Amino acid sequence: MRKLGFVVFLSMVIMLMFSGCADVTNIEPCVAEVGAHVYGFWGGLWHGFISPIAWIGSLFSSDIAIYAVSNNGGWYDFGFGLGVTTILGGGGGGAVSY
Repeated sequence: MRKLGFVVFLSMVIMLMFSGCADVTNIEPCVAEVGAHVYGFWGGLWHGFISPIAWIGSLFSSDIAIYAVSNNGGWYDFGFGLGVTTILGGGGGGAVSY
C-alpha cells in the first residue's frame, strides 16, 4: 500500500512538471500573426505526448490548449497522432494473444 501511495505521488509531481510545458499561442482562427511560431512534426509529437496533462490543465486555465492552432498542417497532425497513440498505448495491448 505504501508503494502505491508513492507511485501516485510521483505521478502527480511528474504531471505538474509537464503541465508547465503546455502553452497557447493566441492566434485568431484563419488569421496568422506576423512572426508567430509555427509548429511542425516535432512540436506535434511533443503536444501529443503531453496531451493528457494538457487536457487536465485546460480544464482549469484558458492559457493551456491541447492542440496548437499555429501548425503547419499534415506533419503536425502526424506528429500529434503519433505522440497521442504512443503515450496512451495505441491499442497494442489488444494484440496480445493468450
